[in-house]
Amino acid sequence: MDTRVERIGVVRGTSGAQVQEVFRSLAERWRGSVRLAGLVAEDHGLADRACSAGFLRNVAGGERFSIFHDLGPGSTICHLDGAGALTAAQSVEHNIAAGCDLVLLNKFGKLEADGGGLFTAFRAALDAGIPLLTSLSPASEAAWTRLTGRSFCVLPADIDEIGAWWRTVRTAATLADAPSASL
Repeated sequence: MDTRVERIGVVRGTSGAQVQEVFRSLAERWRGSVRLAGLVAEDHGLADRACSAGFLRNVAGGERFSIFHDLGPGSTICHLDGAGALTAAQSVEHNIAAGCDLVLLNKFGKLEADGGGLFTAFRAALDAGIPLLTSLSPASEAAWTRLTGRSFCVLPADIDEIGAWWRTVRTAATLADAPSASL
């Protein structure tokens, strides 16, 4: 029987805004019981903008990083700020190096598929073997597969189901770290 637990969870099946609300709720719920590293997206709050990119909030330290260029009201294009995303990624890499139980990264999207944005934070989590929770832009799935090189668990944007996945991952990690019983 295969009892392997997928240590990468990818949330799918709903809007990015709903995924981010779930991630914010989980980060708040887990604060104090899970050593988290990562970023969740926050809206810029500006009216009449075509681009929904706003800010990334570091879940470990609370820092806020701008990831958009405001092109003004009525603009019909979205212009992501790759430099802001890179700075946010560096903050997560420091959190990962300091030690964490779970990395929560808001989304693997266009910037990451091109090797920018939060790519280095994703790579740091994968290289460290730390469980990872994220969402995935369907257009970036091929780049995601190249980066991870492994299977992952697809999760709905449901706090209880994601919580159950995390408990399974955490239990499996605890069992793997336990010393073997002597015969």
